[in-house]
Amino acid sequence: MADLQRIVDDLAARLDRPLLLEDRLQRVVAYSEQSGAMDDIRRDSILRRHTTPEVRSWLRAAGIHDASAPLRTPGAPPLGLLPRVCVPVRHGSALLGFLWFIDAEPEMPDADIALAAASAPLLALALFHESLASGLASHRELEAVTGVLLGERDAARQLIEAGAFPQGQPVTALVARPVAAEPDEPLRMALEQGLLTLRRRLSGHHPLHLVRYDHGVLLVAGPAVPAEDVHAALAVPVVVGVGRTRPALADAAGSYTEALHAAETAARVPGLGPSAEWARLGVYRLLTGLPDHELHPGLEHLLADPQHLPLLETLETYLDLAGSAVATSRALRLHRTSLYYRLQRVEELAQTDLKDGGERLALHLGLKLARLSGRYRPRV
Repeated sequence: MADLQRIVDDLAARLDRPLLLEDRLQRVVAYSEQSGAMDDIRRDSILRRHTTPEVRSWLRAAGIHDASAPLRTPGAPPLGLLPRVCVPVRHGSALLGFLWFIDAEPEMPDADIALAAASAPLLALALFHESLASGLASHRELEAVTGVLLGERDAARQLIEAGAFPQGQPVTALVARPVAAEPDEPLRMALEQGLLTLRRRLSGHHPLHLVRYDHGVLLVAGPAVPAEDVHAALAVPVVVGVGRTRPALADAAGSYTEALHAAETAARVPGLGPSAEWARLGVYRLLTGLPDHELHPGLEHLLADPQHLPLLETLETYLDLAGSAVATSRALRLHRTSLYYRLQRVEELAQTDLKDGGERLALHLGLKLARLSGRYRPRV
């Protein structure tokens, strides 16, 4: 409700015109400070939190329930109703509510109607979240989910007591991280819309969600839902990380940390694909969280010069394939002589010996760690 009221007040201030927001049953949800022209219907709606059956029938006949764009509704003097502008608030094809403006003294300009219509998607997200909040106001649910991800046990108890998550059920976290380099408001809105849609589809899993600065979080009861479902619900390309299942909601922070690291790893290691499970990250799971400032000195030297990228790619492939020259030549489509030349250059520049198992291990782990930190970005 706090989010809805903030959006309503902000829009009223920008338009310099009072407004009222109803849900799809025409119950008053929020309204701005009222000034200017006002009829008895607006006044009674605010006092009683709903309109009369006669007014609802009149407005339904005017087509508000079928509208997908703003429309002007005529006045009805016998009902004490002034003309209005109605902006339908929809989430996809689902009607969630109506945004109302009295269209008199003076008539509402088309530019203002367009501005109000542009705010409808944001109101739809807030209304949709409110409808899924299971006994908690949406802003309280967001606060509680934030607390759960921080490891606050009181927040988990609050969600369980409100019926938002079943007591005694295990929990799994999934993280959706946009592929786009710089997160922005449209990206976050796309995440919010997709995760809300996913919550409706996965209602049997008692899902909860939170959108953060550069990623979205989904908590589900029981084992993880398929990552493909998350990809399908989102309108923007993402990588999905999946944490391990924890025994109770109060332990969800651990699963979330793993899911976040898995998503970050998948974003930096394209070979993992668009989704990654923490439990299957292999060596990357061991390297997550380690500092990258103590790499092999020779590797530091190679990383410092972008011209050495082909040598690094050759070295990584060679080490990934257990030092097999035959397999490396085939994988890189490189003549054996050229491969040996590149490996010799690596030894010279890095001052290392690739016949030494300890050196190979240090270089191999260092390359993987450099991938995680973003310092090493192969072309493929």
